[in-house]
Amino acid sequence: MSTESSVRVGIVGLGNIGHHHADRLVDLGATLVGGLDIQADARRRFAEKYDVNTYEEKTALFEKVDAVVITTPNRFHEEYAVAALDAGLDVLLEKPLAHSLESAERIAEAAESADGFCMVGFNNRFANPVEVVRHHYEEGRFGDVTHVEANYVRRRGIPGRGSWFTSKEIAGGGSLIDIGVHAIDLALYFLDFPEVVEVSGVTRSEFGDRDDYTFVEMWGEDVGPEAFDVDDSASAFIRTDEGTTISLEVAWATNRPTNDEFFLRGTEGGVRFDRASHDLQFYEDGVGGGNHLSTTDVETQDNDTHKTEQEAFLAAVAEGEHPGRNTVEQGLAVQRVIDAIYRSSETGEAIRLDTAETETPPAN
Repeated sequence: MSTESSVRVGIVGLGNIGHHHADRLVDLGATLVGGLDIQADARRRFAEKYDVNTYEEKTALFEKVDAVVITTPNRFHEEYAVAALDAGLDVLLEKPLAHSLESAERIAEAAESADGFCMVGFNNRFANPVEVVRHHYEEGRFGDVTHVEANYVRRRGIPGRGSWFTSKEIAGGGSLIDIGVHAIDLALYFLDFPEVVEVSGVTRSEFGDRDDYTFVEMWGEDVGPEAFDVDDSASAFIRTDEGTTISLEVAWATNRPTNDEFFLRGTEGGVRFDRASHDLQFYEDGVGGGNHLSTTDVETQDNDTHKTEQEAFLAAVAEGEHPGRNTVEQGLAVQRVIDAIYRSSETGEAIRLDTAETETPPAN
């Protein structure tokens, strides 16, 4: 049986998030074999920082590793994930599953027949407060949870206009597919992934395409509005087959305070979780000694969610079995919701997901 420290890992996509993952792999004691990128400068920087070989062609790396972490722009997820799975490797694929639903479905098809497994990088699930909420949800503390309010809202936080994040062709969308994917995944995870049956949503581009976009700081270089053709906010309402609902607010930029709060509303209790601060409160009531309401602050240990995610991934690679969480099927369920929100915004109508569609939906 292998151990986590003997797992040989390669990084595919050597930008900032690739370095972020590589740092944690080194900290965990995994064997970082090398990296893969089509850009020569990215390969050079990675090789110098980690003292490993880097490659332009995937076969050269894949034949030397047990597993890969894929951190490329969304459009290229399918190319590398399918090739890695076909090569028998285990894969940690950064969110979202792909830039389009069709591409995500092809990754899921490859994973279904592969010898290795694919784990999707929804790192927020590994936050300790999220684990606490899931524990009490499974124990029934909140009764029947009927609604989740999911917020991932920045006052100003558009990535560098001109980066791949603001290109529909490469990213598949904007704020919704970039940060909204986390909010949707967490909401469905809190509800134990019921089947989504209907989605209604609106996406907007109100700030990123303006010459006078005002910001204090920006991740990446600002090329300007001509390099921005995606959404910068979205609102949606999601219904499931169990009657539970999700309200979603997502924004890279908006004229309101930042909001990272999730609220779970149950028949016996409720929860407030702040994704950014990790603040956690339970809301409950009782009649013993007289009608009363109680609010409980829950303190948890801080943890590096990407590092905890990688620990689970490495252990699963060593054991030769999928960790049983962050599955491709769940990633595909999230991708279907994203696709439905975009289609709902385009058509002005709610999108049903529980009926067979006679036409293939348009790519994002």
